[in-house]
Amino acid sequence: MKTWLDSWPVFRQLTGPDPLGRGRAARSRATENVVSRTATADRVVQSVCPYCAVGCGQRIFVKDEQIIQIEGDPDSPISRGRLCPKGSASKQLVTSPTRVTTVKYRRPYGTEWEDLDLDTAMEMIADRVLDARRKGWQDEHEGRRVNRTMGIASLGGATLDNEENYLMKKLYSAMGAIQIENQARI
Repeated sequence: MKTWLDSWPVFRQLTGPDPLGRGRAARSRATENVVSRTATADRVVQSVCPYCAVGCGQRIFVKDEQIIQIEGDPDSPISRGRLCPKGSASKQLVTSPTRVTTVKYRRPYGTEWEDLDLDTAMEMIADRVLDARRKGWQDEHEGRRVNRTMGIASLGGATLDNEENYLMKKLYSAMGAIQIENQARI
């Protein structure tokens, strides 16, 4: 009988040094053996939440090259370790069995989507960028040398940081594009 009573949290709470049941009284043998998922991670990768334009910092815990947990990054000056409900659920975004992991492509005038491997899709994108640059290229405009393309423009997303915007500006300028903008005005 004593063993049964000792295993009952309410009895431990009423008779022990933890009357509010917030410490030892609330812990069972099973609880004593529980280890946090994050404690067993092989490494922690810092990232930025993929949802809105705020750019909250995230810590991604990886074990055996699989994501086991995503939490707010307390070192982030933006979110200081906090995440909204969508950011808190971003592990589901990357580990869901229903996540699309292939490149979906629908041919011009096509009615069905087909799967492409990433190398094929990247080659198609590169070919189209070069073709748009070539077709939209201007050596001169109104008698002035301009060396630009009007066939390429860039609008960066609001979650891009300064370094990413800088690299995009350099890339598009090197290709001759002049319509380069971003949404970093929050």
